Amino acid sequence: MTTHFITAEIDLQETPTELEQVITAELQTQGEPLRWAITSVDTEQQKATVEAVVTKVSAEL
Repeated sequence: MTTHFITAEIDLQETPTELEQVITAELQTQGEPLRWAITSVDTEQQKATVEAVVTKVSAEL
């Protein structure tokens, strides 16, 4: 198992609950999220930048 630091750009949603669900779904495409934080919001572009630490299972050779 390895850990990775990733950054993702997420479209802002109508409600905080929807935003959390979209963030979690996006992060799960990269691995299992350990922790994440919204680090910036661009209100003009309606985007949020999320930084996260995820774990991935390494393939055994």
